[in-house]
Amino acid sequence: MDRAAQALRKIRRVVGEKGWLDDPSAMEPHLVEWRGRWQGATPAVVSPGSTAEVAEVVGICAQAGIPMVPQAGNTSLCGGSVPDATGRELILSVGRLTAVRDVDPVNDTMTVEAGLLLAEAQEVAAGVDRLFPLSLASEGSCRIGGNLSTNAGGVHVLRYGNMRDLVLGLEVVLPDGRIWDGLRRLRKDNTGYDLKQLFVGAEGTLGLITAAVLRLFPRPRERWVAMVAVADVESALELLGCARQRAAEQVTSFELIPRRALEFVLAHIPGTANPFATLHDHYVLIELNSSLAGDQTLAAMGEEILAQATASSLIQDAVVAGSDRQIDQLWKLRESISEAQKGAGASVKHDVSVPIAAVAEFLHEATRQVEAEWPDVRVCAFGHLGDGNIHFNLSVPEGQPDQPFLDHWGAFSRVVHDVVVSLDGSIAAEHGIGRLKRDELVHYKSDVEMDLMRRIKDAIDPQGLMNPGRVL
Repeated sequence: MDRAAQALRKIRRVVGEKGWLDDPSAMEPHLVEWRGRWQGATPAVVSPGSTAEVAEVVGICAQAGIPMVPQAGNTSLCGGSVPDATGRELILSVGRLTAVRDVDPVNDTMTVEAGLLLAEAQEVAAGVDRLFPLSLASEGSCRIGGNLSTNAGGVHVLRYGNMRDLVLGLEVVLPDGRIWDGLRRLRKDNTGYDLKQLFVGAEGTLGLITAAVLRLFPRPRERWVAMVAVADVESALELLGCARQRAAEQVTSFELIPRRALEFVLAHIPGTANPFATLHDHYVLIELNSSLAGDQTLAAMGEEILAQATASSLIQDAVVAGSDRQIDQLWKLRESISEAQKGAGASVKHDVSVPIAAVAEFLHEATRQVEAEWPDVRVCAFGHLGDGNIHFNLSVPEGQPDQPFLDHWGAFSRVVHDVVVSLDGSIAAEHGIGRLKRDELVHYKSDVEMDLMRRIKDAIDPQGLMNPGRVL
């Protein structure tokens, strides 16, 4: 029996039958990326039941030279959470690490394990009359460990920030099996390097996050939501300025939705309806929040924003939600876009960010260049206008086969990313690098940046066993 086989037997004894999965059909969901772009193989899916078990498993892998792929909800869009096709990489799932270790409403924190679903974390916060503000379309299936490893953003970044801003402390199993206990609940700690930020956004390449201290906020008591039709992105940006000038930090979300995205949703998502009498070129979904119960000023501020925008000819029409049900209906239009694109055929996705003032220029120039090369491509660019994060997605021309279109992925990306970088933007806003953008990272990052990243990787994971081939 070779060294790897012996190590796997030891690992099976450590995690027990509850934590060991090697049936091919049962493993299948763990081996395929959400969009089906990558499919890999693994000797087993290992789900330790505690941090101590994780550490023991990782230590065995380190001694035997077995590469590991940390996996949370497997909702990655960049191929970072599925193994490669060699069958050597062992999946380490955090699916059984679901405990809520502590909830401290006085300190506005909760300490949870990495396998807790995002939706469950939101419910825990609500149970103590608090808000955990990260909100994603995949919140019913993505897990806290994956959210941290990709520095997830979502629709509330404008007010609350990314996961980097929402975490105070981490517990991490390092690639050699040691446990770093950094579960501090402090907002001020200047005792040297902020080590937790090495692991947030590292996509499991430096260690496996097992638990985190997350920040909580006062729960919103009042919400004002409106969907506004605008003629162009420039008008949407002016509207953003009006909203922030009048409502400041109470502007929680400001989402751009183009006509094509709404058409996809209406065509492919059951239970959706156009809130307007006709279709417009662009829409903005605006949400204002207040933590004060019975805050009558929130609706007044929203109406003032719309009145000012109307007087300045910034908006063409508006629908204001009059109930929680209507709020949910409007948000469903935004949150269903990615799913609706599946119904429209293959798509090439770009998760990019530029300075907010450059969003209109980016959209115009990227669209112009893409359409010049591929005239029939269907540009579907939507996203978080309030923080400059745009999902510049391209759908296959209507009636054309998927694969020839997908074969141009690299060429599409180079065109789009060149425009992004020319505007001092980023080729990865909230989805990470994974395998999808690994070569693009080298192309656009400076030699100094790449050298620093490689030095960090070599120092913490000298054997290169933790999620190898991702990011770097």
